[in-house]
Amino acid sequence: MPESHNLWIFLSASFVLWVTPGPDTVYILARTTTQGRLSGVVSVLGIGSGVLAHTLLASIGLSTLLATSAAAFTVVKCIGAAYLIYLGIQAFRRGNAPPNTSSVATLSYQKIYWQGFLTNLLNPKVAVFFLAFLPQFVAPGINEGGARLLLLGVLFVLGGTIWCLMLVVFAAYFTKAARADGVVGRIVCKAVGAVYVVLGLNLLRAKL
Repeated sequence: MPESHNLWIFLSASFVLWVTPGPDTVYILARTTTQGRLSGVVSVLGIGSGVLAHTLLASIGLSTLLATSAAAFTVVKCIGAAYLIYLGIQAFRRGNAPPNTSSVATLSYQKIYWQGFLTNLLNPKVAVFFLAFLPQFVAPGINEGGARLLLLGVLFVLGGTIWCLMLVVFAAYFTKAARADGVVGRIVCKAVGAVYVVLGLNLLRAKL
C-alpha cells in the first residue's frame, strides 16, 4: 500500500480530476438524459472499463509508446477525434428528427457500454495523463512498482465511478422531461452533438 500521506494527496488530486468535465462526462449525461438512469449506469461502466484499461497499460509500460512516439500519438489522436465527431454528428441528427419519432432512445445497453469504453480508450491524452500522474505517487526503485501503480489506478477508477454514478442520479431528474417533451429532447441531442464535435476538434489540436 502507498504511504498514507501520499495516498491522501493522491485522492485529493484525483477528486479534482473526477469533477472536471470532459468527453466522459458529456457521454454519461447524454445517455442518462435521453435514455434514462439505467443507460447512464451502463455508460459509467463502459467508461470505467476504459479507464481501467488505461491503468493496465500504464502499469505494464505500454502507454510509454504514446508518450514517446509522435506518430503513435497522432494515429490514436486522429482515431479518437474522428470517433468523437462521429458521435456528435449522430447526436445532432437525432436532434433533427421529427418530434413523434423514437430515435432518441434507440441504443442497446451493449452499444452504450462499448461507446463509453471507446470514448475513453481512444483518447491518447488519458493514456499520457495516467503515465504522468500515477508514477508521482510511487517511490522510484520500489519493489512491485507496477502492482502499486495498478492499485492506485483501481482506486482512481472506483472513485471516478462513484462520482459518475452521482452524476447519473442528478441527470436522471431531467430524464422524464427530456423524454416526454420532444422539444427538450431535441435540444439536448443538438447540444450534446455540438459539444462532441468541439471536443473532437480540440483533441486534434493536442500535442505531446
